[in-house]
Amino acid sequence: MVASIITKMDGRVTRLRVLSLAWPLIVANTTGPLLGLVDTFVLGHGHSSVELAAVALGSLIFSFAYWGFGFLRMTTTGFVAQALAEGDHRGVQGAMLRPLLIGGVAGLVFFTLQGGVASLSFALLNAGSQEEEVARAYFQARIFGAPVALASLSATGVLIAQRRTRVLLMIQAVTNGLNVVLDVVFVQVFDWGAPGVGFGTAIAEWVHAALSVGIVWRSLKIRLNRETWAQVFDRSKLKEAFQANRDVMIRTLAMIFAFAFFTKQGASLGATTLAANHILLQFVAFSAFFLDGFAHVTESFVGEAKGTRDRVAFDGAVRRTSEVALLCAVFLSGGLWCFGDDAVRALTSLPEVRRVAEQQLVAMVAYVGVSVVAFQLDGIFIGTTATGALRNAALVSAGGFWGLAQVLVPMAQNAGLWWSFVLYVGLRGLSLAILFFPLRRRLFPDDSVAPLS
Repeated sequence: MVASIITKMDGRVTRLRVLSLAWPLIVANTTGPLLGLVDTFVLGHGHSSVELAAVALGSLIFSFAYWGFGFLRMTTTGFVAQALAEGDHRGVQGAMLRPLLIGGVAGLVFFTLQGGVASLSFALLNAGSQEEEVARAYFQARIFGAPVALASLSATGVLIAQRRTRVLLMIQAVTNGLNVVLDVVFVQVFDWGAPGVGFGTAIAEWVHAALSVGIVWRSLKIRLNRETWAQVFDRSKLKEAFQANRDVMIRTLAMIFAFAFFTKQGASLGATTLAANHILLQFVAFSAFFLDGFAHVTESFVGEAKGTRDRVAFDGAVRRTSEVALLCAVFLSGGLWCFGDDAVRALTSLPEVRRVAEQQLVAMVAYVGVSVVAFQLDGIFIGTTATGALRNAALVSAGGFWGLAQVLVPMAQNAGLWWSFVLYVGLRGLSLAILFFPLRRRLFPDDSVAPLS
């Protein structure tokens, strides 16, 4: 099976092929927010606003925790794509099992320390007493899924490296469909409220892990013998994985800081501004579902090109995936430019919130248009596991954002905050663009003077 997958990874990249691989990832990305809408719907009929607020608070804790461990998915994709291209069966198995073990152990630690994690999180969130009590019940129900949710990130990384994006979509559809059914049964039938939503999500996470890990385990024909464990715990491979995971985790934390800082600055400008910015961020998140899908496809192709040491394939992958991603960004920006006012009105009927949001539509559209550069370069650096550059670019851009906001927010209030945010994502893309050609020369030293094909 592994050999057949390697054979299919022939490095030929066309715009149509990029689209055919990206659309399942895009659809899979959108199922998460849709599931959140279902959670809101089942609690919004027959339950109190306290339960709705509690689930929002509890979900935020898990979102940040899982986002923080996203490096397990990202580095797995790069290492597996390279090992597949090299025909290194043992290397593929090791690249999958190492993050599987790390995620499982991290999830168990998260579960074991749940009391302290919950207390610290709710203290930072400054929740009301009623909301905190219900949110703790939700947290305690959902925490049972944490070990497998983190462990299964490695399987997702393998499937992206194998370009089995439709399998990923199928898994997401099955587990989210199950989650919807469990929400209805636990909340509407059993009347468990917020804890019912948490239990439903935890069960769905176990099913997701069983499907994704099971499919990958079978495709890679993993056998837990002495040779396999020797590959998993190979000192040089462990060091390489540790460095990559550390770099991507720092990069993720820097991005979390940037978004948290944006939210905090908006809150300091008043509740109306905070609400308006939250609405505009929904459009930013919506565009990210699309651009992230193309970045994932890029990871697989450039990882393969690195593994085969094929500069022509690398250049072709960079060029074709970027062309399609840029075209998508143009459509997204154009759509938001033309229909942004209508979209804001659809999301809120509050006149003041509408007014403040509509004032920053241009900046929001600019952010979406500029962000495609950062997304695509992220995919290139993740696929080639050049994680030090990702770390450095994230730190530089987050620091730049903080500095710009200190100057522009006092001058222009929310407009200054939004244009600082646009410059932040532009700086992230620029930092990586500066590092791109040195990366290409390191990967293909014999072809360093050849132009991009």
